[in-house]
Amino acid sequence: MSWKLRMDVVIEAAFDALPDDVRERLALALANACTDPYASTTPFGEDDGVMRLLVLPDVMAVLLITSALGTVRVVQIDH
Repeated sequence: MSWKLRMDVVIEAAFDALPDDVRERLALALANACTDPYASTTPFGEDDGVMRLLVLPDVMAVLLITSALGTVRVVQIDH
């Protein structure tokens, strides 16, 4: 199953503001998360299978996984 990536305009602006190299690494990691969001992320808080954390050495993203819709939504980016 291929998952759809979603982010609102505020998160997209934060993504666009990242340094080029960080943005590229995060984009690749998010693409991997859209292939298998559970294998490429860790639970965020309680392991409910919904909120996941994508951690790279210099950036992390909180993701909302919606299985019914097949979406991976970026809800926060920290650099």
